[in-house]
Formats: sequence, C-alpha cells, structure tokens
Amino acid sequence: MNSLMVFTFVCLALTVSAGELPQQEEDAAALEIEPPLLIKTRATDGSPLDAAPSAAADVQRLQTAVARAKQSAASAERLFKAGILARVEAEERALRVVRLEADLAEAELESAKHEATIPAQSGRPDPVSPGPASGVESVIAQALETARVAVAARDRAELAAAAANLERQRKLFALGSGRKADLNRAEEKLAELKARDH
Repeated sequence: MNSLMVFTFVCLALTVSAGELPQQEEDAAALEIEPPLLIKTRATDGSPLDAAPSAAADVQRLQTAVARAKQSAASAERLFKAGILARVEAEERALRVVRLEADLAEAELESAKHEATIPAQSGRPDPVSPGPASGVESVIAQALETARVAVAARDRAELAAAAANLERQRKLFALGSGRKADLNRAEEKLAELKARDH
C-alpha cells in the first residue's frame, strides 16, 4: 500500500510539473533583466565623462595616488619596525612611491605640452609668452627636466630593488628554503633592468 501511494504521488507530481513547464519558460522569458552597463557615462557628480581623461585630471589623479602611496610607505616603515610587516612589503611600498612620482612628472610634462598647443590650435597668440623663448617654453623645459630626473630616480630604485631581491633569493636558496626558479627569475629581472639602462 505504501509503495502504491508513493507511485501515485510521483505520477501526480510529474503530471503537474509537466503541465507547468511551458508556463515557467514563458515567465522566465518575461522576467529577463538586462545587466547594468559596465561603462559609465556619468561621473559621480552627475557630469558627463569625457571619452579620454584630460591631462589635468590625470595629473590630479596621480597627485592623489602619490600622496596615498607616501602615507602607505611611511606606515610600512613603522609597521616593519614593529615586526608586523615584512621588509619586502616596506620596500615595495617605497618603490611604488618612486614609480608614481615618475608617472606624475611625465603626466605634468604632457599637461604642459598640451597647454602649449591650445593657443596654437585656436589661432590666437599666447598672452603668457610674448617672445618665442619665454613663458610656455620655459615651463615645458622645466617639466621635461623634472620628468627626466624622476624617471632616472625610478630606474635607479628599480635596479636597487632588483639587486636586493636577487641577494635575498640567493640567501634563501643557500639556506634551502628558496627555489631555483625564484633565483633564476630574480637574476633575469636584474639583467633585464641593467640592459635597459645601457
């Protein structure tokens, strides 16, 4: 008797669910929702976004990133001394500051070049620079020199970090806790950076 009741219940359930299948498919098609667009067309303040960020916005974004990276690097040194953070992480944070400063200097150079081309594109004379070798050109020359110094500092910092990493990997490998692949990767990275500088 029990098996007959179970068989009847299963048959009844299959009949009911088979009758509802087409209705469920129609409901699912009617309830389809499109996902939101991943490309934003408005900024957080509601203003329309440009297709490409302006040079001034890029400089401002990098200035904020440099300030945050400096705070992070300062806290990393303190955390390392307290034994909370590894030396490698503190070095990475310091290297990030140098890299962002170089990016900022290059963005400021691009911004200065962009500002210099605006009067030429509009066809009106530049009120800042009455002569050919003043004003805008001196700003561009100064930005170029700042960018050159920052990029050279970044290259030196990356080379020093790669050398320190290679030394660390050699010590770990000698102690038996490092891997040969990590040592080879560190050697290749240092060789690549040295070749780039020459």
